[in-house]
Amino acid sequence: MKRKNNYTNKKNKKKQGKTLTITLLISGVIMTGLLIGLGMNDWDVEKSLKKGQEAIGISVADEDATPEAEPTELSDLAKQPDESVVEPDADVAKEEDEPGKVQEVTPGRKPTEQKTPPSKPTKNNGAGSSTEVKPNPTMENGGYIEGQVLPKEPKYVKEILLANKKYPLPTTYAPGEDKNARGAFERMAAEAKLADFNLNAFSTYRSFEYQTTLYERYVARDGKKAADTYSARPGYSEHQTGLAFDIGEVNFEQHFASSSFGETEAGKWVAANAHRFGFVMRYPEGKEQITGYMHESWHFRYVGTRVAGEIFKLNLTLEEYLGVQ
Repeated sequence: MKRKNNYTNKKNKKKQGKTLTITLLISGVIMTGLLIGLGMNDWDVEKSLKKGQEAIGISVADEDATPEAEPTELSDLAKQPDESVVEPDADVAKEEDEPGKVQEVTPGRKPTEQKTPPSKPTKNNGAGSSTEVKPNPTMENGGYIEGQVLPKEPKYVKEILLANKKYPLPTTYAPGEDKNARGAFERMAAEAKLADFNLNAFSTYRSFEYQTTLYERYVARDGKKAADTYSARPGYSEHQTGLAFDIGEVNFEQHFASSSFGETEAGKWVAANAHRFGFVMRYPEGKEQITGYMHESWHFRYVGTRVAGEIFKLNLTLEEYLGVQ
């Protein structure tokens, strides 16, 4: 057994010796070839390597070389949209550039675009809670013609009864509440209920005597100059015609005879739809120099559906429509 193992070990050592001899011979040949190649290429190692690679058919790219990028023209960039730039909506910009545009209004609860109401409260010409009122300093004598004698007959222009600070009513004019105006209001109130608004005409006809009491009360409290901006003198009140209706919403009495009514949904509905029933907002905002009174969002005057529709469409006051400024 020992003899067999010794024989195997000798055989392996002999085989390993042959392998080492062959490896040394090959290494020697390679080294000799390299030395010869270096000598032939002026001892330039890089040049010798490239020659050797070409000799055995191997092509290696330069590691520092990068592919040349294709040129991009500016016209190609211009063709691609810039997502960071947002163009303005043309339709919206157009609407903003057209002030005073009258929008079509349809019945219902949908709110309409309104101007911001004045921050200071206003008063009506005869009813409602009292608040501080600043008179318009440019309105001389409150818009009245001082020393004017009340007429014996009421003033009609284009068959429309007119009552304002220049055209008063006779002291004896006492028609009571107009039946046509009341009927129109009831129809408007019925339609408003379909939109969940319960309207109330809390002040309509007032006699000459009652208006006298109201006006004197306001003068005693605020002074004549201030009272003339929100309350009519006796004989000059539109309520004496029986055609003026102060409108509010039931259970929202805090807005009666207050500018805040115009801010409520009910007030917006009335402002947008009253003309369809023959009523116009008698003292609109921004028309104080024409009407002689501060803006009253609750005070509406019955003039009939045709005239009311024209006044609403043209955004006029009754004075402007009748041409009596």
